[in-house]
Amino acid sequence: MAGTLIIITAPSGTGKTTLVRALCESNPDLQVSISCTTRAKRPGEQEGADYYFVDDKTFDKMVANHEFLEYKHVFDNRYGTPRLWVEQQLQAGKDVILEIDWQGAREMRTLMPDKIISIFILPPTFATLEERLRGRGQDLESTVRRRMREALDELSHYNEFDYLVINDDLKSTQAEVEAIIEARHRGEPYVAPDRHEFAAGLMAESGKIK
Repeated sequence: MAGTLIIITAPSGTGKTTLVRALCESNPDLQVSISCTTRAKRPGEQEGADYYFVDDKTFDKMVANHEFLEYKHVFDNRYGTPRLWVEQQLQAGKDVILEIDWQGAREMRTLMPDKIISIFILPPTFATLEERLRGRGQDLESTVRRRMREALDELSHYNEFDYLVINDDLKSTQAEVEAIIEARHRGEPYVAPDRHEFAAGLMAESGKIK
């Protein structure tokens, strides 16, 4: 039986990477696709563990050789999902997590509609999202404001996803995502709370972001 591609998308600062790490630590059969990126390595990041760091020339060559399932520009840098590794894992019956944005998720739904479940992670409030972005202490004020605007754009596509999960508490968020995956394995629908009204409220709250 082929594996499932689990797409996890969230605005920057929602805790997506921490969630994915927790999922993989408790579920060793889950595989995470490591993206290629042209951005500079941040303190503490490791080659082949966080990203594959490549220059623009190498990225261009990979695009020309159709080595990406999807790729995009984010904050003046490029990111791409390696095609061969993901396809090999799925064929071997392993589940693969992709941390990608709404555009990448849309492309993947077109490429592999029967192999995908898509999950959008929501922050508990937009104010919490801003606090998390500022808490990084790595970015200029102009960069934080740009990330907030990008987060709003990301959030506006929440209704394209199969499931909406609120990341207010890591353990409960992890448990819900695991329940979604387990239901997929059983061939049963996961009955999730309807959070579209909540997401619409976040959009309204974010209207104050300039």
